[in-house]
Amino acid sequence: MRTLALPTLDEVRAARERIRGVAIRTPLLRLNVDGPAEIWLKCENLQPIGSFKLRGAGNAMALLSREALERGVYTASAGNMAQGVAWCAKRLGIPCSVVVPDHAPEIKTAAIERLGASVLKVPFASWWRVMTEHRHEGMKGTFIHPFSDPAVLAGNGTIALEVLEDLPEPDAILVPYGGGGLSTGIATVARALAPRARVHACEVATAAPLAASLAAGAPRTVTYTPSFVDGIGGSGVFEEVWPHARALLAGSLVVSLEEAASALRLLVERNRLVAEGAGAVPVAAALRGLEGARTIVCVVSGGNIDPKKTAAILSGMMP
Repeated sequence: MRTLALPTLDEVRAARERIRGVAIRTPLLRLNVDGPAEIWLKCENLQPIGSFKLRGAGNAMALLSREALERGVYTASAGNMAQGVAWCAKRLGIPCSVVVPDHAPEIKTAAIERLGASVLKVPFASWWRVMTEHRHEGMKGTFIHPFSDPAVLAGNGTIALEVLEDLPEPDAILVPYGGGGLSTGIATVARALAPRARVHACEVATAAPLAASLAAGAPRTVTYTPSFVDGIGGSGVFEEVWPHARALLAGSLVVSLEEAASALRLLVERNRLVAEGAGAVPVAAALRGLEGARTIVCVVSGGNIDPKKTAAILSGMMP
């Protein structure tokens, strides 16, 4: 098994300088509800591509040599990392390809193609294999891993730098859990700068392998059911990330699809923020309350959702 090195605090700070002009510093806004705690929203849905993934992609690609960049890049992504890599590739004028699972939302694949990247759809198992093997047969260029890469984790960790500058002592930071690169990147920085802040992963009940793995004390597989929460979840925990997730995270908070939809609706109605399902999951968890937490930061990871799904949720239906 490959090992994944965590970035140092200095590497995260260097990443912040490296991605200036690529990713924006997103606002930290108070959720306009009377809840069980003071809930704050780190609005990564406001990034140029509508997702935090621009941070990790931008940092990883900034570290490549010009010769490597000229050969092109590719990634494996359900949509948001693909857009991050494609956006940076377009900015640099280099070729980009993306391997996506066959259930990837049309709005995300259309955005990838709009940014000039070529898209290859494959079955979910084949897509997952690209990430475990860090390669796809026949693809040219450098593979940019969507989460198991120290440079990507360093880019993700810049979110925590901003959060802790705006709100130095939160009790908890809630982060969507897909591959684990966002939560472990944030937790690495939080442990160094705000050790009393608990970083929790957040999952949806239709795909919660981390919760099952933490309960068992070892990686476990679960049944994966596709849903409108398409930016996180899978059938298993990525083994390279597992040791760090187990050591750094305070646990996994699992919410239902109904709770995620309700949180998404609340974000639109109260804060005029459009979030995708994954971005609403931490808010759903925070609205339940967290023992001992009076100040909670929710990372709203992205806002790339099909408008028809948003319309259905706002109408009280489940897409």
